Amino acid sequence: LKICRVLLNQHGGGNGVAGALRMMSTSPHAGGVKNTTKKNSLEDSLKYQDYFGLQRLFTVKDLFDARVHLGHKATALEPKMTEFIYGTRFGQSIIDLNQTTVLLRQALNFAAHIAYRNGIILFVCRQPQLVHMVDRAATECKEYSHTKAWKTDVFTAPNLTFGQEIRLPDLVIMVHTKENNQYGDHRAIIDAAKVGIPTIGIVDTDCNPNLITYPVPGNDDSIVSTKLYLNLFVKTINIAKQQRALDNSS
Repeated sequence: LKICRVLLNQHGGGNGVAGALRMMSTSPHAGGVKNTTKKNSLEDSLKYQDYFGLQRLFTVKDLFDARVHLGHKATALEPKMTEFIYGTRFGQSIIDLNQTTVLLRQALNFAAHIAYRNGIILFVCRQPQLVHMVDRAATECKEYSHTKAWKTDVFTAPNLTFGQEIRLPDLVIMVHTKENNQYGDHRAIIDAAKVGIPTIGIVDTDCNPNLITYPVPGNDDSIVSTKLYLNLFVKTINIAKQQRALDNSS
């Protein structure tokens, strides 16, 4: 949450995160993860727009090839998603990939800063066709996943659920924000908002982006698009952890 406040407020302006990112310097690791001549403090890492060199992880064409732009039928459009729609084609909503690119890079940057600070990241998903991919992605970046039926007490009453004091996650990542095959939003979104846990969520054209800290407009049903999202999150988290190790050893 401190990182959220810094990105939103430290660099001023009414442009929010986008304005803050534009005002910050570029990455000191232009060639990827590198060792530095002196130890970078946690505060110093926030001075750079792309401290971890994540801008090169994907392009708009990568998103297009992964069918990220394909939304649901125009008749199923959630009004709150209208600003992210480029247009319609044969009755299908088409997502504006220029906006997706900006928002996805912001989300990846935030996830990297969480991982860099030893934060706990929890992947949440209930879609049967995606859960195995989500579990594997969490394992590949040595983080956590929850792909079973959600219980609201996990976040709102953890002491009762686990019988002891526990540390809640510092970030929740959702590649699909719907609850299983039901049409309602996943309850973890509401519970995370209640207890102040930041969230990153892929929001399709039939989703509500309002309670998600970093909503990323994109196709949430395609296997190929989900693979792209998960690969990006895994790469981002691992890059941040590698950079932390290098900075701590310098």
